[in-house]
Amino acid sequence: MDIQSAEKRVREIRDRINYHNHRYYVLDSPEVSDAEYDGLMRQLVQIEEDFPHLVTDDSPTQRVGAPVLGKFEIVTHTLPMLSLANVTTEAEFIEFDERVKRMLMASDEIQYIGEPKMDGLAVELVYTDGRFTLGSTRGDGYSGENITLNLRTIKTVPLTLIAGDRFPIPPLLEVRAEVYMGLDEFRKLNKNRDEEGEPAFANPRNAAAGSIRQLDSSITATRPLSLACYGVGSVQGIAFSTHREILEALETWGFKINREIEVLEGARSVVDYHRRIQGRRDDLSFEIDGVVIKVNDLSLQERLGSTSRAPRWAAAFKFAPRQAQTRIRHIDVSVGRTGVLTPTAHLEPVQISGVTVSRASLHNQDEIDRKDIREGDRVIVERSGDVIPYVVGVLTDKRDGSERPFHIPDRCPVCRQQVIRTQGEVAFRCINAVCPAKLKEAVFHFASKRAMDIDGLGEKLIDRIVDDGLVKDFADIYTIPEETWARLERMAEKSARNIMDAVDRSRTVELSRFVNALGIRLVGEHLAQLLADRYETIDDLMGATEDELMTVDEIGPTVAKSVFAFFSDDKNRRVIDRLRNEITIIGRQRPAHRPLSGTSFVITGTLSYMSRDGARDAIKRLGGKTASSVSAKTDYLVVGTDPGSKLDKARSLGVKTLSEGEFLRIIGET
Repeated sequence: MDIQSAEKRVREIRDRINYHNHRYYVLDSPEVSDAEYDGLMRQLVQIEEDFPHLVTDDSPTQRVGAPVLGKFEIVTHTLPMLSLANVTTEAEFIEFDERVKRMLMASDEIQYIGEPKMDGLAVELVYTDGRFTLGSTRGDGYSGENITLNLRTIKTVPLTLIAGDRFPIPPLLEVRAEVYMGLDEFRKLNKNRDEEGEPAFANPRNAAAGSIRQLDSSITATRPLSLACYGVGSVQGIAFSTHREILEALETWGFKINREIEVLEGARSVVDYHRRIQGRRDDLSFEIDGVVIKVNDLSLQERLGSTSRAPRWAAAFKFAPRQAQTRIRHIDVSVGRTGVLTPTAHLEPVQISGVTVSRASLHNQDEIDRKDIREGDRVIVERSGDVIPYVVGVLTDKRDGSERPFHIPDRCPVCRQQVIRTQGEVAFRCINAVCPAKLKEAVFHFASKRAMDIDGLGEKLIDRIVDDGLVKDFADIYTIPEETWARLERMAEKSARNIMDAVDRSRTVELSRFVNALGIRLVGEHLAQLLADRYETIDDLMGATEDELMTVDEIGPTVAKSVFAFFSDDKNRRVIDRLRNEITIIGRQRPAHRPLSGTSFVITGTLSYMSRDGARDAIKRLGGKTASSVSAKTDYLVVGTDPGSKLDKARSLGVKTLSEGEFLRIIGET
């Protein structure tokens, strides 16, 4: 391919990829299969490998791969990102509407536009000649932090704008938007953090804000962030007449806007809209705390103007707060499957958004100490969607001296055995291997959908079979006869049969699910899959040394020690032996063609066509091995964009390096 053909082909492929990204991430309406999309990306990677000077910042291959920042630079907004005045009742909004009419000397109803007030982090994105060139946080409204590299990792952020007949691409466009995290994605992220022993985020807004302000953009890229646009700052080369028209243009150019936006005629329509959205609040996939109401006509917005703090033509019409004041009656702790003691506040029942709240998570002792939470305290409790309520803060001025400081006990509340806290961790743990509370949580995890998937074996039934002594370890689940199930309280013959059927269906299980089901500390679903990919049978995994485990990518010394200790424990090995008498564990099947047998690979930098995990999987599938560090035993170093010190070490050791294009050819992907 000559240079002219390459330039033309690169433009064509990038346009197609950007189009399909927009269909998939913004419109949620894909037109091609994953394989077809991957094929386009593979072609682009190959051409950019062959013609490096054609690589541009707005190429789809360049979303991730920037160096870690030392700090964020400060960016000044061309036009201030002002805050909004709040109204909290229908009467207050009627007053707002009347004030707008007086200022405009209008007798007719004002046309407004309403949109959900998403609970995230406000940002500004600058596009120059249709290319994303700068992104920043709102900050104090006049200046914010430069987070361009992090915003590039969000799939709903277009790197280049899509041209439209009605709305030509302006030479300068400043877009105002909200970065947020969906509720399902938030719950999954917290679940993964819990499995990895990391502290959970308190709510989706904190998760989004913490993720977008990472100095390392590769961390941001792993977080499930989305972006929804709600307006513009400075725009050159195009004029609009209404706010609705601005949103239509943004959507045409490839941005995601909220589907709940409506044009509203007069104050009564606004009040009805507010009621409707508030009634659907718990059905939405994202967290909101009100609706934003704006005068739709831009000429009227200009006449109304702004104060130094807020525009006079817009208001945040807030919902009833999901916070309430109550009192902590007492604090107790629950024991999880890994022995972690989690403190919970038992509250005087209080209504929050129509739901009675009587308990709230306190997360850990460090959180209790930081907020100085005491038994008997008057506190503010917040509920976000169906996320577990938590204590926001303490009303210290309400204290009367009867409040009692709380400390996690040094004995397990269930088995009374010693509790320890490992240096560097926030968690306190019960170390008793046969603690009943740990067993119940462990069995619940063992039977869960992403593990053994024993449908119907829930918390109440697990309580019964453990309390009755029917289950002392996982293997006992498979030896309970149907008549024993039927004799349990509130169990009938049909229910017993259903449980037996579910247990029988779980008797054949993939190795990755089985490893996840065992509940090894620090090993969740993802690491279980990596271990199952590396070790083809449970015997291979049980026989691995700590040093061997550390050669599995993403397995560090702490996880390797945990896995090795688990399989070195005679009690655990006996349980696994008993389980193997009852179930069949299916290991990874080796393909017949294994051209990479005996070769060792290390990957550095960011790959464009596939993730590192995908590259490792491909290597292992073809018989090769992967490692996390370069040594004299390394055969190949695969080099992505922005490689680290591994490249220097490979060169010093004479290890052969492969570009991504060369690597794709070796594994048969080109």
